[in-house]
Amino acid sequence: MSTFESDCDDEGTLLVVAKAPVPGRVKTRLTPHFTPQQAAALARAALQDTLDAVLATPARRRVLYLDGAPGQWLPDGLEVVPQCAGGLDARLAAAFALYGGPALLIGMDTPQVTPELLAQGLDFTRTGAWFGPAVDGGFWALGLAEPDPALLRGVPMSVAHTGEVQRRRLTASGRAVRDLPALRDVDTPDDAALVAAAAPGTRFAVLHAELCAAVR
Repeated sequence: MSTFESDCDDEGTLLVVAKAPVPGRVKTRLTPHFTPQQAAALARAALQDTLDAVLATPARRRVLYLDGAPGQWLPDGLEVVPQCAGGLDARLAAAFALYGGPALLIGMDTPQVTPELLAQGLDFTRTGAWFGPAVDGGFWALGLAEPDPALLRGVPMSVAHTGEVQRRRLTASGRAVRDLPALRDVDTPDDAALVAAAAPGTRFAVLHAELCAAVR
């Protein structure tokens, strides 16, 4: 994969918040349409696609903030940091507290993400924050020129108004906020089908097609 060139070369940290793709612990909402093993395989493919995009994006540091143990799916070129305990808001806040300077945080649920989108979210020349809304009402990306963990603590996570509350926190802090394109997280079987169709060249899409063909 070629590296995307931008004006933000070597600017900022890319943080990927992820869970190790272990059957029964990841993508449980994909079952029973898929088995726990198949759901974990789809999670692994989504994570690998995401990490491919991260590695192809110019950044000062690339960090995998991981819940669980690294496996053979982990490519070279990433720092691995274990997630702290607590709710998702506390864990995301802790991720931003790890490093000084500008940072862009993303999840593992958008295998359709591209280096171009990530490079855009690391360019803080005209904004203090980037917000990437998710179709389900959450967010898939959050970028801060000057990270402040307090901006995330107490935000209700995994509910329909998560994104609204988080974006309001950003604007209330006085930061200029710009939006990245809305993306769909892979949570349900319908999400998986739509994301696979939108990004046909990804590992995720190829595996999704293979699994769907096998049950026909």
